[in-house]
Amino acid sequence: MGYLRSLMRAAFTAPLRALTGYEAAANTRRTQGWNPANEGINALVAGGGDALRSRSRDMVRRNAWASNAVESFVGNSVGTGIKPQAKHPDPAVKRRLQELWLRWTDEADAAGLTDFYGLQALVCRSTIEGGECLVRIRERRPEDELTVPLQLQLLEAEHLPSSKNDNLPNGNVIRAGIEFDKLARRVAYHLYREHPGEKLLFFNAGETTRVPAESVLHIYKPLRPGQHRGQPWLTQVLVKLHELDQYDDAELVRKKLAAMFAAFITENNPEDPVIGSKPGEGETDASGAPLAGIEPGSMVKLLPGEDVKFTEPGDVGGMYTEFMRVQLRAIAAGLGITYEQLTGDLERVNYSSIRAGLLEFRRRCEQFQHQVMVFQFCRPVWRAWIEAAVVAGAIDARDYARRPEAYLDVEWRPPSWAWVDPLKDMNAEVVAVRAGFKPRSAVINEMGYDEEDVDRQVAADNSRSDSLGLTFDSDPRKTTGNGQRVAEKEPATEIQ
Repeated sequence: MGYLRSLMRAAFTAPLRALTGYEAAANTRRTQGWNPANEGINALVAGGGDALRSRSRDMVRRNAWASNAVESFVGNSVGTGIKPQAKHPDPAVKRRLQELWLRWTDEADAAGLTDFYGLQALVCRSTIEGGECLVRIRERRPEDELTVPLQLQLLEAEHLPSSKNDNLPNGNVIRAGIEFDKLARRVAYHLYREHPGEKLLFFNAGETTRVPAESVLHIYKPLRPGQHRGQPWLTQVLVKLHELDQYDDAELVRKKLAAMFAAFITENNPEDPVIGSKPGEGETDASGAPLAGIEPGSMVKLLPGEDVKFTEPGDVGGMYTEFMRVQLRAIAAGLGITYEQLTGDLERVNYSSIRAGLLEFRRRCEQFQHQVMVFQFCRPVWRAWIEAAVVAGAIDARDYARRPEAYLDVEWRPPSWAWVDPLKDMNAEVVAVRAGFKPRSAVINEMGYDEEDVDRQVAADNSRSDSLGLTFDSDPRKTTGNGQRVAEKEPATEIQ
């Protein structure tokens, strides 16, 4: 009977395999029970986004690995800040823009808690932890006495209700709190006035207000075409992190129990006194039962009929370290960072391996920097800031209406990364510049500096050194072609 059943099953599944041509698409024993959801990305995110977001925030709050992963990505992607370099052709106007921007960065935060670059880090962290972040561009009044009458207000993703969906009489539609026109352009965001998680503190936490899209920046990393909302970056590893956290805690408790040297005394004759049960000996618990104790170096003689049995709790075993390492590597891969960054474990790395891992990680950081942080956040803020500065008269831009691109043209430069062996990398840059494969300005830009500022500072340093009669090894005028020192006509102080 079983043989006939097997033949029938084989006869049924063989045509399916032949029909699809793909084993992964066939309905076989290996794919039994594998019935993935076929909904669109917006239906998936809207249906599970709130649960994913709350679990992601919970994991970051209480799990050291998750928290360290978020901090590592934020520190590498934003660091001290992705800073703008104006590209106006007039050096005087360019310098004025840079000075005005530098003063405004301290006033950028509507909450007054940090500067513009601190807001960048907060946007990046919220995007990773919650999947997305909302930034309201708030115009201010002249009497607020700001350098430029503009500030930024950061809102968490919970302010945008995933459950708000509607078809409006004017033809617009609301999907997951975002209002689209007939051309699928974002025209408004329907935001909660207060964070819905603060409903115990605010009575109007459930009220929403319509905010025009030009006043809201929606920052998230799109994963599929047409995606409206973002998903937390920990989505793929949330279950594994949760279970691994529980397993590690269980092993810790087991090790703690193993370290507790507990013993049980068996009495063959219950009428005989137990150790420490005589009047004045030992301690008793709340019920008056005697407690026998063992101290270091003590020799205890048991009474006739007594026997001591010690507990033997199971140990963790020698596979614990390797098991945890394999699981954490899988988590690191899901988060897009290296195992060493996730755990801080540098035991098995060398220069080549850690450099290769960092190169791959930094490519991901650069992708996020330019495609998300710069495009979705930094550039729109610069445009709004320039327009607010022109309207308020903070800069003399009489030709702005005729040539706005000269003021809007800006290059955003992320902070430079320090390498494991900076001498080797710097020598490689020197060779590339001298061979003509790379301009010197590109090297300076990659280090996070502006080439014009660097040249002015170097010229000022050289002029000051010459006026003081200082000689440095970097001065080519002080050596001959074979490296021998040229005799100085006048005594000079030499600094090696």
